[in-house]
Amino acid sequence: MKKRTVWYGALGAIFLLLTGVVATAQEKPVRLNGYLKYLGMYYQPDFPLPGFDSRHLSSHLLHNRLNFSWYASENLTLTVEGRNRLLFGKLVKDYPGYRKMTDSDPGFFDLSATLASGNGWFFLSNIDRAYLDFSKGKWQIRAGRQRINWGINLVWNPNDIFNTFDYFDFDYEERPGADALKVQYYTGATSSGELVFKPGRHSGETALAGLYRFSQWDYDFQFLGGVTGPDLVVGSGWSGDIRGGGFRGEVSWFIPRQARHDSYQALVASLSGDYSFSKGLYLHGGFLFNSHGTTGPAGGRLLFDQQLSAKMLSLARWSLFGQCSYPVTPLFNAALSGIVNPGDHSFYIGPSFTYSLGNNLEVMLTGQLFSGDTGTEFGDYGKLLFARLKWAF
Repeated sequence: MKKRTVWYGALGAIFLLLTGVVATAQEKPVRLNGYLKYLGMYYQPDFPLPGFDSRHLSSHLLHNRLNFSWYASENLTLTVEGRNRLLFGKLVKDYPGYRKMTDSDPGFFDLSATLASGNGWFFLSNIDRAYLDFSKGKWQIRAGRQRINWGINLVWNPNDIFNTFDYFDFDYEERPGADALKVQYYTGATSSGELVFKPGRHSGETALAGLYRFSQWDYDFQFLGGVTGPDLVVGSGWSGDIRGGGFRGEVSWFIPRQARHDSYQALVASLSGDYSFSKGLYLHGGFLFNSHGTTGPAGGRLLFDQQLSAKMLSLARWSLFGQCSYPVTPLFNAALSGIVNPGDHSFYIGPSFTYSLGNNLEVMLTGQLFSGDTGTEFGDYGKLLFARLKWAF
């Protein structure tokens, strides 16, 4: 009941907001865009899942996103963004926990709700951006649900301590947000300091941290420190280039504030490089180190894990990543990516093909192929194939 009350209250506030915006649209600039998508998925686990009578599962997703901003004045902007999703298919019907797992909101405010459901389908709405932004001079203050992007690398981000994203969740381009207050001060043309407070429902979810960015020797550097849940965290990162190729790195050290069974010390570091050739070929490689990871069979997580964090980006001590892409024609792009756990020899392969059908309309075929022995990091996932049609407006 509490969740539904919070959701209805949020919807009411948005309705009143939109009404006011429409009334003043002639005077104040408004931005509204989004997209419509269809995503079909075929899933073949490597072994029968409990409760399923088949190893051939499918699901379908109709997805609408709306991005709304109201530039109320020169200094004040109000942004509300959200998505509506209709999910149906055999996976939804035969796996009752799928709806509960999808309808989860890790923020301080619960802005996600299943508005309707039936046998084998449900309709879900959630708001993942809702903030006020005030800027004046060298100061910028943003309060509400927002994306706090401290990560530098393109796959693994040990510095992204507020809203870690899952690389395998490719259909969520916007990435999750956090309910937080961010104060930023620009100390120069290429330098700034940030202080972020993220409240939690209990002390294990509360975070307070600061970050300082600056440029030197044609590189961008950053240093961070603070408290995230039960841990102290210090870290740094950089981005630059070597002979025209991108070179990035991040490291974070998590230290328990006190001896407790629900925390541990961990050093997490990632390094990556990428290069674009003149003919369009793009290469990208990187590795991840997790001092708390295992060098033996890592034991897989549940698919679509909701517990990913900057402290535990992988179950392995070492992880390797590689990617290449090439524009076969101006309208057709092919890509291939992969992740290897050298400790237990499990791996992931992700082929992807994208074709532009016209302005703001594209179709994509992609796969997520996991392989390895039972009990390894990627050995228990299976194979997934996706087809997506996307129209942006």
